[in-house]
Amino acid sequence: MTLPQIVSREQWRAAREELLVKEKAATRARDALNAERRALPMVEIDKEYVFEGGDGKATLLDLFAGRHQLVVYYFMFAPEWDAGCRNCSAFLDQIGHLAHLRARGTEFAAVSRAPYTKILPFKARMGWTVPWYSSYDSDFTYDFQASFAGEEPYERPGVSCFLRDRDRVFHTYSTYERGLDGLGSTTTFLDLTALGRQEEWEEPKGRASSLGAPAGSERIRYHDEYED
Repeated sequence: MTLPQIVSREQWRAAREELLVKEKAATRARDALNAERRALPMVEIDKEYVFEGGDGKATLLDLFAGRHQLVVYYFMFAPEWDAGCRNCSAFLDQIGHLAHLRARGTEFAAVSRAPYTKILPFKARMGWTVPWYSSYDSDFTYDFQASFAGEEPYERPGVSCFLRDRDRVFHTYSTYERGLDGLGSTTTFLDLTALGRQEEWEEPKGRASSLGAPAGSERIRYHDEYED
C-alpha cells in the first residue's frame, strides 16, 4: 500500500490551501452546472403507468404523495431474481431521513421491475422504509431507459426527476450509472430537480418561494419537527 508523503505542518497547510483554490472553483462550477440543469425544458407525461406498492395499485401521480416533485431511483431487481442488486442496495443504504427532502415538497421512491411480492420481503430484510414500487406490469423503466429488451436484456441504475402541476406530470431530468456518484443526501437530490434547493441565491430566480414557505435552509428543522 502506498501512503501519502509525510511533511511538516507548514508544508501540509500550504498544500491544503493550494487544493482549496481548486475545490472552490469546482464548487462554483457545480453551482453553474446545477443552474443549467434547472433551466432544462420539461416533457409532459401523457402515458398511464401503473405501479404496485404497499397500498396496492398506484399511478405515477400517486407516487408524488401530494408533493410538487418526485425523485425516482431505478433499483435493479429483475422479476426472475430472488434479491435486489447489491450495488443498488448499497446506494439505498445511504439515503438519509426523507423528512428534509419532503419539507421542500419533494418525494423519493424506488422502482423495480420485480413483482411487489418479491420486493416486500427483501425490503423488510434490509430494514428500509423508503417508498418502493413494482413496475412489473408497466413499461416505465423501459420508457425511461433504465431497462432494455432484446436478445440480451439488461438493466442499469438511474434516477429520474418529475415535476407536478396539479394533475399534470412532467419529466425534467434523468441520469444513470456514474451520474449517481455522490448522490444520497437531501441537497444532492434537490440539485437534480427543477426547483433545486429553493434558495434565494439559485438561478433561475423565482423558485425559492415556489412552495409558499421560507426559502431552503431557513426551512430546516429537526426531522421530527416538520409538519407534513
